[in-house]
Amino acid sequence: MQQFVVPQFIDVEDKILGPITIRQFLILLTAGLIIFLSFKFADFALFITTLAIIGGLALIFAFVKINGQQFHYFLLNVIQTLRRPSLRIWAKTYAKDELDYLRTLDAEIEMEEKQEKKPVKGKHIRDLSLVVNTGGYYRPEDFQAGEPPLRE
Repeated sequence: MQQFVVPQFIDVEDKILGPITIRQFLILLTAGLIIFLSFKFADFALFITTLAIIGGLALIFAFVKINGQQFHYFLLNVIQTLRRPSLRIWAKTYAKDELDYLRTLDAEIEMEEKQEKKPVKGKHIRDLSLVVNTGGYYRPEDFQAGEPPLRE
């Protein structure tokens, strides 16, 4: 029989430069490019501001994990949770015409009669317990009405 190798660590990203993955490298490369452009084309105050904001965000997005989840997935989940209402209330209001129509429907529908429950007899409960205890071998119809199923 032919054997196959089953991959075991499929949730681990490939490393390209030491402990840095492709995703982390691309984030840091993009942030470095933006910071370099701000160094070349902006004044020193804007460069420092860009360095702090873009560099900090790049480091957070590249290396921070919350509960084993990458930061951008965590941020997307937070945004998605905030957009959904946390309390759902059904407040349907009907127009007068709709209410009149629903009232006429209710008048036409007849209520079903409730079925009365049959009184439970001790013999029936005893027979059911014997069927369960014997695993289905005991059949109440095999015995006469006055004959006890077991000797006491």
